[in-house]
Amino acid sequence: MNGTEFLFTGLSNQTAESIKSYEGIDICWVEEAHKVTRRSWDILIPTIRADDSEIWISMNPELDTDETFVRFVENPPRDAVVMEINWRDNKWFPDVLKKEREELLRQVAAGVRSQDDFDNIWEGKCRAAVEGAIYGKEILDAKMAGRLGNVPYDPLLKVHAIWDLGWNDKMAIIMAQRSSSEIRVIHYIEDSHRTFDSYVNELETLDYRWGNDFLPHDGKAKNAQTGMSPIELLTKLGRDVEEVPNIGVEEGIKAARQIFPRVYFDKDNSSQLFNTLGRYRRTINQTTQQPGAPLHDDNSNGADAFRYMAVIADQMKNEEVVIGDPYRAYRGGYAA
Repeated sequence: MNGTEFLFTGLSNQTAESIKSYEGIDICWVEEAHKVTRRSWDILIPTIRADDSEIWISMNPELDTDETFVRFVENPPRDAVVMEINWRDNKWFPDVLKKEREELLRQVAAGVRSQDDFDNIWEGKCRAAVEGAIYGKEILDAKMAGRLGNVPYDPLLKVHAIWDLGWNDKMAIIMAQRSSSEIRVIHYIEDSHRTFDSYVNELETLDYRWGNDFLPHDGKAKNAQTGMSPIELLTKLGRDVEEVPNIGVEEGIKAARQIFPRVYFDKDNSSQLFNTLGRYRRTINQTTQQPGAPLHDDNSNGADAFRYMAVIADQMKNEEVVIGDPYRAYRGGYAA
């Protein structure tokens, strides 16, 4: 009647590019915004550029490392209006929901459900990890111990890159340093539909002192178009590539649980990986409700790279053999 037009579109990493074609948007409302990624926000925000245009965001927070929570709640733009709205603010809050809230409180007291469940569902608090996360306990312990924080690059230690390969799926690359028993995740890259040389170019802009690149066993498979495997291609691009032993998914998850207490994550450059690990879950049989194999979704690629890192953790060396030097067998960094 008044000329208003409503448009609907998705904001996943796969569909966000289509947003660039939109123009003249006055109000953009992003619902269920807690799952929107940094890349999608970086595409959307410059697109909403009409005079006096606004972006409205509504969400139930899930993880405090979610890009949306960090960007708009923890560090809101200067002209943003941020409001927390809860069941207490609903003057028409129905009796049926009061009973549901009281029932969950009873289940928490009985030990059937967790306080984390109640705080997230009824108090709007962030979870340590999503419900049923494979590494839920490990993520909570890491946060409680302060192992998600400032983890700077140490130029005395080599940086090793651990890859999970993908094209339509995401490519995930963890950059980690090892100092004695500590494993420091200092950077993380996750993207799709990019060539290996573009990733190598990005890695080299970081100006790290590089160690090895570790690729999974499928890195030996040759590409039909190039006739080369990822291991061969990265080697040709000047990377020092090693293969990750294939010990199986479940054994890899056990290894990941074992190294978790040794791992420190840089909040600025690897919180996306931390977030991914907090969302990594198993499939659930709809008939028996029993957990099965890990769910293959947007979170599995980073989790797979972390699993590979666990397998080769003790292969991340800092020493370097010096040929023809009988007095010093190693150079550069600490031997570990």
